[in-house]
Amino acid sequence: MKFLTIMAAALALSTSAVFAAPAGKANGVLVDGKGMTLYTFDNDTSGTSNCYGGCAKSWPPFIAASGAAAEGDFTLVERKDGAMQWAVNGQPLYYWAGDRKPGDVNGDGVGGVWHVLK
Repeated sequence: MKFLTIMAAALALSTSAVFAAPAGKANGVLVDGKGMTLYTFDNDTSGTSNCYGGCAKSWPPFIAASGAAAEGDFTLVERKDGAMQWAVNGQPLYYWAGDRKPGDVNGDGVGGVWHVLK
């Protein structure tokens, strides 16, 4: 899988969004530019996020910086509020609020529907 270089990296103060570009792999899983693990949600459909409200508080979407462009396997999905969320092959990407430091993978397998990308 082709990975983008960092275009921008800044954590939002709220738990609802993070602005960055996919960075690559660390310890065999997809991470952002700060090494935080990214997850997919089985209840999403290709090109559509189904994680809002309380779900998005626990699973903040991986929001793209303004002007970000899709490249290779990385695509962008428009959320209901108009924000653009990073995706891999159309599958939206998220963080897990329970991950506290780079390399944590505490969200893998939660509810049987959240998964790291290996």
